[in-house]
Amino acid sequence: MVVIEPEIFSDVRGYFLETYNARAFAEAGIVDQFVQDNQSMSKRGVLRGLHYQQQKAQGKLVRMLEGEIFDVVVDLRPDSSTFGKWSGFNLSAREQKMVWIPKGFAHGFYTLSERAEVSYKVTEFYVPGDERVLLWNDPVLAIRWPLEGEPILSEKDKKGHFLREFPRVGE
Repeated sequence: MVVIEPEIFSDVRGYFLETYNARAFAEAGIVDQFVQDNQSMSKRGVLRGLHYQQQKAQGKLVRMLEGEIFDVVVDLRPDSSTFGKWSGFNLSAREQKMVWIPKGFAHGFYTLSERAEVSYKVTEFYVPGDERVLLWNDPVLAIRWPLEGEPILSEKDKKGHFLREFPRVGE
């Protein structure tokens, strides 16, 4: 995972920043080709995830268009020394930081602001039958979500599975 802090050029009109530059990303070690752009909008208290694709794993470049989220990644790479470990961090439109999530991680987020718009570029096309959901509140993962009451979940996310029930990515 790599946090990217783009240079922001501000003046009386507003600001300008590059959200993607192949040369700069390659210099940071991100050489994957993006094939699809996605955008979601969530209201306060929505928890999305933890999603990943089993065979067609996706690398994701995540950034905020509006609001703030608590973003979480879980390492599901077969040979990783950090398999099953999670990292969490805040992303906000105000700060304009982006995060690169390589293939082999489950990804999810919890909405902290009244409204949050998330944009992400992916390295593989979405394959509905290949998508998996890791249970957001798996006690083995013990993710410390900054919840304000019960999260708002999709039916798919309510039916996620425990880490111990999943084969590792690519198996």
